[in-house]
Amino acid sequence: MAKKIGKPKNRGRRRFLIGGALVAGAGLVVGWRYLTPGESGTPEELMNPAANEAALNGWVKIAWDGTVTVAVPRSEMGQGVQTALPMILAEELDADWAKVTFADAEIDTIYTNEVMLPEGFPFGPHDDSFMARQARSMGAWLSTLIGVQATGGSTSVRAAWGPMRQAGAAAKAMLLAAAAERLNVPVGELTARDSVITHAGSGRTLDYGDVAEDAARQSPPESPALKSPSDYRIIGTPRPRLDIPAKVDGSAVFGMDVRLEGMLYAAVKHPPVVGARVERFDPAQVARMPGVHRIMAVPGGVAVIADAPWRAWRALDALDVAWDMSEAAELSDADIFADFETALAEDGFGYQDDGDAAATLETAGEVIEATYRAPFLAHAPMEPINCTALRQDDKLEIWAPTQGPMVSQWVAAGEADLPEEDVTVHVTYLGGGFGRRAEPDFIRQAVKLANAVPGRPVKLIWSREEDIRQDTYRPAGLSHFRAALDADGYPTAWLNKVVGPSVSGQATLRYMSFMSDAGPDRTTVDGAAWLPYAVPNVRVEHVLSRVPMRIGFWRSVGHSHNAFFSESFIDELAHKASKDPYAYRRHLMRDKPRYVAVLDAAANAARWDSPPPQGRARGIALHESFGAIVAQVAEVSIEDGQPRVHRVVCAVDCGTVINPDTLVAQMESGIVYGLSATLWGQINFDKGRVVQSNFPDYEVVRMDTMPEIETVIVASGEAPGGAGEPGTPPIAPAVTNALFRLTGRRVRDLPLSKEDWTGSV
Repeated sequence: MAKKIGKPKNRGRRRFLIGGALVAGAGLVVGWRYLTPGESGTPEELMNPAANEAALNGWVKIAWDGTVTVAVPRSEMGQGVQTALPMILAEELDADWAKVTFADAEIDTIYTNEVMLPEGFPFGPHDDSFMARQARSMGAWLSTLIGVQATGGSTSVRAAWGPMRQAGAAAKAMLLAAAAERLNVPVGELTARDSVITHAGSGRTLDYGDVAEDAARQSPPESPALKSPSDYRIIGTPRPRLDIPAKVDGSAVFGMDVRLEGMLYAAVKHPPVVGARVERFDPAQVARMPGVHRIMAVPGGVAVIADAPWRAWRALDALDVAWDMSEAAELSDADIFADFETALAEDGFGYQDDGDAAATLETAGEVIEATYRAPFLAHAPMEPINCTALRQDDKLEIWAPTQGPMVSQWVAAGEADLPEEDVTVHVTYLGGGFGRRAEPDFIRQAVKLANAVPGRPVKLIWSREEDIRQDTYRPAGLSHFRAALDADGYPTAWLNKVVGPSVSGQATLRYMSFMSDAGPDRTTVDGAAWLPYAVPNVRVEHVLSRVPMRIGFWRSVGHSHNAFFSESFIDELAHKASKDPYAYRRHLMRDKPRYVAVLDAAANAARWDSPPPQGRARGIALHESFGAIVAQVAEVSIEDGQPRVHRVVCAVDCGTVINPDTLVAQMESGIVYGLSATLWGQINFDKGRVVQSNFPDYEVVRMDTMPEIETVIVASGEAPGGAGEPGTPPIAPAVTNALFRLTGRRVRDLPLSKEDWTGSV
């Protein structure tokens, strides 16, 4: 765990000046907030400099020996954010990278993620209309108002790109101004490079550490000059990750590693049926078991506090709990998808409506129709769900692997009946997140337990079985397509109706119960609407179908299943037209060179035009998500009656690349995560109960099933896009399209393990 920056003082009402400059072309609002004493946290309050350090703003402090410490306001869960964000600031600061380190940022609205919330609004990612710009601007303002300091949606770099560049440039300007006063020369005669300021005329130099204290007293410039990309020396170069040494030597602190004096441990049992509640339980049954301290109800279930984890689990197993079962006690997968099928007859909310798809289909000579399905999926991070909490008098401390520290703070404050400023959240490393650790349920439970044993820290640990069976699942979905083809086999109309529940709606209700889940939810149709293919008549709509299961944000969210639906159907059209699927896509994107470049890079690296090894076939897919374009080619065979993926070639254009090594790692990570879901991933319900419980029946890719992966980075010079999630969506259709070329069987329902592939070749 990184060194924690000190907790700022209680500031009462926080006010900020927010720059509302729109980034041309990207349509994203970025703001640089200048800190004014008395209106918000001062640099000293936010950065907590030691006696030998000076805070230049709320993002960076410099020690007398030249060490540069950058505040990182995003959770590190393997994506390399503790290196990428310092690289952005250090580039504009012209710092010596060897002297750069990081620290966890404080909870404060200066670190608001202004990108995440607006991405849920019902506008296409490239919609630059006045209404879309205004909505995004309002979303950025609202993000600051409610405090969206969160990690997710592949937004860490995108949200930091503007503020951290300006923070670095402003700090450099302040250092130069201080050096000019020290050397008694015009500031224009000074240059900065690798943390050294040089006066060319006299040859005199000053290290950043020499003038840091004086620089902190300088006024920050209102519009600091930013570098041209041609002058970058840190951004775009491979850099070893700053968090790796601690993870190698064991000093890194994940949530499970937190150890405090006098710690107690807690285990929790949730209802076995969706929506059920605790009716009664008898604490006397287990109260006298060795090491047991307390048995109590917590939000969502029953918990046991003991002096060791295994004692808590053993006591919980022995505890007899009567449950008040819900109406979902007879619910099964078949019921859910039957409801989805019925909902297809309803009119949905239209996200994209170009031309007149319905009328074109009515008069078309050839119409292709298909229905696709995708199951519920669990997040299954390797680190179990956990949280440690300590209540002492009117103060509360939390140690948690969380993606949402600000949400965790105000949820904990509500549960503890304390002001937010009396709740301290220590964000540990996350052993996987994927959206699951953005949820506050385990935070709320831990606080409830800590309140019951004041003065003793309590570590709550969910079992793997509770994690799998009480997840906030990637929702199941159904997607129906109709397309009309012209005489050359290209689509003239595309009608797609997506049926499923609202992820954002449900999640919002969990955070703020007074809200409604009835509004449009763009995340449900992400990857279905605004495709890059040139089709004159397009309509994409979503029919809201509520389900009693808890659903949430799963890595790449709606893109995770809509890419499978859309890219598989495009392949169906190519086959119907008797055209090569790569050439077919290329033709439909002929006026979009950035997409074509990515598609070409993947096809060329995979040697698409050469025959694959005997018994194998290749499939291709392209998808844009979170500001990145990714194309993948999968090479598959059938071994022992099941599909085997041997090789994946991935081409990615995510705009300006911060750390190429991290980008490659994130593409590989996303592919493995998506491939696990493609091959085996499913959460099934039988009489309201989750069937799966642990990795033996919720299988993931292991070393013996890991394909060879090659990643090609396609440079475009555009604004940075995401990297953590865009590698996941294309893998499913790339694999299933390859299987179609190999076997002639079109997969429209995942996972692949549902079918017997014996004799398919």
